[in-house]
Amino acid sequence: MSKRLTLTLLAGLLSVAGAQSAQDIVNKVDAAQKAAKDVSFRLSGNASFDSAAQKIDLTVKAIPAQSLARVQFMAPDALADNVIVADRTEIRQYMYLTNQITVTSAQKAADQAGLGLDFTQLTNTASMLARYNVKLLGTTGTAGKRVYQLEATPRTGGGDSSRVWITEAGWRPTRIQLLSGGKTIADLTVSSYKVNSGVTATAIRQLPKDAQIIRQ
Repeated sequence: MSKRLTLTLLAGLLSVAGAQSAQDIVNKVDAAQKAAKDVSFRLSGNASFDSAAQKIDLTVKAIPAQSLARVQFMAPDALADNVIVADRTEIRQYMYLTNQITVTSAQKAADQAGLGLDFTQLTNTASMLARYNVKLLGTTGTAGKRVYQLEATPRTGGGDSSRVWITEAGWRPTRIQLLSGGKTIADLTVSSYKVNSGVTATAIRQLPKDAQIIRQ
């Protein structure tokens, strides 16, 4: 459950004045991410899995040019202080309670999650969404402050989908919803969004040196 949630969030994340289509907006977001040396933000809200409500709170730091990202959990309690580091080749998941690092190839991690994501494209919105049908659901706000609501559904079908709200002020996500069978299973807010704040690859990759390594 936690791995599926993490990858879906990462998928949802690693998602104009006068924009006429969803693709125009996706391209703007993609261009803004690629132009940034580094990106960081907080994702928080609530989710419901297996009929149990949970609080979600995590931070994301990424260097788009290197397809490098770090996710660190504060909530739910079962994942608190766990860290996931993803790059073009592998996913490293640090489990705080056991002091272990599970290493999985990027493709294998995507296949296990059942999402078909290419983790080499985590910071390339346009390429990652190539496997999804994306449509524009609505627009709110005035020029310069418009917010666009997009919906992405897998081209392979199924009852899962994601909704993302994008602000044209910086071309970044402000809210994400995950839906399954027409029901909202997660509603998350993006906050503390920063670009070019000096995040380094060394800081993103840092994990406890004394942790046990388990390769899958």
